[in-house]
Amino acid sequence: MPEVPAGVPEVPAGVPEVPAGVPEVPAGVPEVPAGVPEVPAGVPEVPAGVPRRVGFMGGTFDPVHVGHLAAAVEVRHQLGLDRLLMVVANEPWQKVRTRAVTPGEDRLAVLEAAIGGAEGLEASSLEIDRGGPSYSVETAEELRRRWPGAELFMVVGADVAAELHTWERAGELAAMVTLVVMNRSQDRALPTRPGWRTIAVEVPSIDLSSSQVRERMRAGRPIDFLVPAAGIRCIRRRGMYSGDR
Repeated sequence: MPEVPAGVPEVPAGVPEVPAGVPEVPAGVPEVPAGVPEVPAGVPEVPAGVPRRVGFMGGTFDPVHVGHLAAAVEVRHQLGLDRLLMVVANEPWQKVRTRAVTPGEDRLAVLEAAIGGAEGLEASSLEIDRGGPSYSVETAEELRRRWPGAELFMVVGADVAAELHTWERAGELAAMVTLVVMNRSQDRALPTRPGWRTIAVEVPSIDLSSSQVRERMRAGRPIDFLVPAAGIRCIRRRGMYSGDR
């Protein structure tokens, strides 16, 4: 056996030698921790820089308020989402038959202003750009095309979760996403949805609705701290909620 050259440290007793033909790991490359599973064969890899965990929260946001935003921030934090899209509905099919809905471009502008530079949150015009009635299954399909290989999380309130069976192509949607149900009360029993992968997330309980914000504005009452300041400025610039609309 050849002697070890001077200056080269000896291998400690009990440490197996690297078999011939096995390449050494380059210096600076971290080892995979023990217990971390390998990516299963056939699962597409997510390219570097592309989000792996993407959430989307659809809503009318007429207008967005601090309750929406606090819940979005909490969901993103608890689930470790790379990105959470707040998707403005173009034609919310549940509401267009019951009341007039503010134009989507106005609602989107207020949401963009309200989010500002909040890390990981994004105001999305995806459903406005698509036009027509807004269906979450079509939004999920578009996000899968945009980020193939990313895991999708659809974020809804507990009241909405109870009505998922009425949604367009609900079975197809359930196969594409993990359902995230926001619970604003520890005492409320969340509905079980057979066929859905479901996660419950407790979010801050803020007793506020968009209809309350609209009513206050039409009555000339302040909405400071109910909507972020930048959102209020946007509402006033666009003359929203000042009439009978």
